[in-house]
Amino acid sequence: MPSIRLQKPSPRRGAAAARLLTCATVALGLTAGGALAQSLTAKSFNADFSAMAQLKALAAKGKGKIGVLLPETATSARYTSFDEPYLKKAFEAAGIPASDVIITNAQGSESSELTQAQTDISQGATVLIMDPISSGVGTSIETYAKSHGVPVIDYDRLTLGGSRDYYVSFDNVEVGKLIGKGMEECLAAWNVKQPDILVMRGAPTDNNATLFAQGYMSVLKPMFADKKYNLAGEPAGTWDPSVARTTFEEQFTAHPNINAVVTPNDDNANAVISYLKTLKVPPHTFPTTGQDATLTGMQNVLSGYQCGSVYKPIYLEAQASVALALYLRAGEKPPAGLVNGQTMDSQAKKDVPSVLLTPIWVTPKNMAETVVKDNFVPAAKLCAGNMTADCSAAGIHS
Repeated sequence: MPSIRLQKPSPRRGAAAARLLTCATVALGLTAGGALAQSLTAKSFNADFSAMAQLKALAAKGKGKIGVLLPETATSARYTSFDEPYLKKAFEAAGIPASDVIITNAQGSESSELTQAQTDISQGATVLIMDPISSGVGTSIETYAKSHGVPVIDYDRLTLGGSRDYYVSFDNVEVGKLIGKGMEECLAAWNVKQPDILVMRGAPTDNNATLFAQGYMSVLKPMFADKKYNLAGEPAGTWDPSVARTTFEEQFTAHPNINAVVTPNDDNANAVISYLKTLKVPPHTFPTTGQDATLTGMQNVLSGYQCGSVYKPIYLEAQASVALALYLRAGEKPPAGLVNGQTMDSQAKKDVPSVLLTPIWVTPKNMAETVVKDNFVPAAKLCAGNMTADCSAAGIHS
């Protein structure tokens, strides 16, 4: 039997073959990273950003820069304290160099946000992530981007009447449901007899406010219908705390039997609580609700003036947005597990494919393991001054 000689491939041929195989594998989506990227879901993200490493192959495949348009800093410190650093961390963990990311903040100026979007595209942005100051400027940006073949992701706030490709936010109807259920639990725990509830809302121009109200009214309407609770009123909505306080004072004067208020965020709740304190209303007697897990909100929860607050871990929203942007940048369709819902654009009358993340209702029972653990609200600030005893009771130590 003749012998068979096996020829050892030259290093040059071997390297070329390896490169060819790698390129073919990436193109077919068969690398470990590619397979993992396709298994990504809206629940894959966590505080250590480890899920972003699954997207490195996708990041390598994509081309162009990613522009991130943030709206302002005047009414919320979240954009500089959390959103921007979390977005940067998510890009870095996915293997996107800082030179391929443009993050700007419009500082409340609609004209600036539009100009920033146009500039990003002129500088090579092939995807935009946008938190619009308003639906008006959001629509203008999306129209401009579409005319230049650039997909847009609405971040946190939906552009009504817009033409975005996707929307990333927390499940805002679920946020409202948590507020409604939190009120129910609080009324029972605080032993409020014959609940007479004032229902307040956020600004009517904010689609999120509409979704929040949809959620908490879905919980409370059956209770009003069965006469277990009385609906004292539903005044016009606002996100301005000073307006919220004035509204509450007027309603409380007109309806002195009010003994609970559904407040849609912590700032509006604090405006109501500040007034209640001038009336010497004791803690654990007059429930209010909230959202955003602010420092003041958490202190009001611990001290018994607020039932709880909805916590929305921004690091989840940042990672989900970056992940979605990387699929669009690479020309890939995002997996169904990531785009896990639809959100109705009430102006355009169409559903928008959405990544909807899970919010958390925070009370003294779980505050230590949520907002404090994530350092969203630092224990040292939370427990300062006369809050030491309340923090200790909740197992929080600075």
